[in-house]
Amino acid sequence: MAKNIIIDTDPGQDDAVALLLALASPQELNVLGITAVAGNVPLALTQRNARVVCEVAGKRDVPVFAGCDAPLNRRLVTAEHVHGKTGLDGADLPDPTMPLQDQHAVDFIIETLRREPSGTVTLCPLGPLTNIATAFQRAPDIVERVQEIVLMGGAYFEVGNITPAAEFNIYVDPEAAREVFASGVTLTMMPLDVTHKALTSKARIDAFRTLATEVGDACVGWLEFYERFDEDKYGTDGGPLHDPNVIAYLLQPDIYEGRHINVEVETGSELTMGMTVADWWGVTDREANALFIGDLNAEGFYALLAERLARL
Repeated sequence: MAKNIIIDTDPGQDDAVALLLALASPQELNVLGITAVAGNVPLALTQRNARVVCEVAGKRDVPVFAGCDAPLNRRLVTAEHVHGKTGLDGADLPDPTMPLQDQHAVDFIIETLRREPSGTVTLCPLGPLTNIATAFQRAPDIVERVQEIVLMGGAYFEVGNITPAAEFNIYVDPEAAREVFASGVTLTMMPLDVTHKALTSKARIDAFRTLATEVGDACVGWLEFYERFDEDKYGTDGGPLHDPNVIAYLLQPDIYEGRHINVEVETGSELTMGMTVADWWGVTDREANALFIGDLNAEGFYALLAERLARL
């Protein structure tokens, strides 16, 4: 039976690939809806981009909802320097024709968790955690109804990618992240520690090129644009493909390794704002609250991507 999921996202080329992977896997994943949040680019673009991806995948029946346009308590920080002015630069795709749902994303999350049997909906945040935290604040009763949260965010040994200490998604809304990490929901995180081991390469991108489909061509364009920033930054042959790890973990958890530890989010220091302080070595008595993924089989990850995207 397919797992019910809600994907909360701020597309972003890597978010787009994650969405495609989920939409290509209906036997395992039932995408109840896609909720957009401001992050990589402003909300007007993230909700548009989510619909663009659905149309590329031929999945116009998946509802897309617009959510929060700013963090809980801060001004929005975006990442056009990485993703381009649209967030999906690299592929020339038409504006979407499928409708944006009228309902606010937060209300959809609340309504869905109340409607579905308790413990049957997994939340998959790929961007800042504003929508999720806002839903938890407005409707505390839904927290215990969440099956699990699998998110992309944070870092520890790989430190930060937007500041010296913080990963982008957590940095954009650290108060929201702190609330989610403290919620008590079963939580798995895909930090930079694992996503930086999922590097693109010419061969891996060529595997998408050989699909010779609109989906494959879009992925090639997105990734060739997207990887140039991290290649220059890190001096690597290829860039990390972050967000698809959330979906890949749901499909093939055995290609990942991690440790159940305590993770706290820094919200009081401007120097380390948004840092995910991971007690990897168990040096405190703080209770474990997250499965921190630290390693993966990268070949297995990219093989899964190529196999599933060929289905679209």
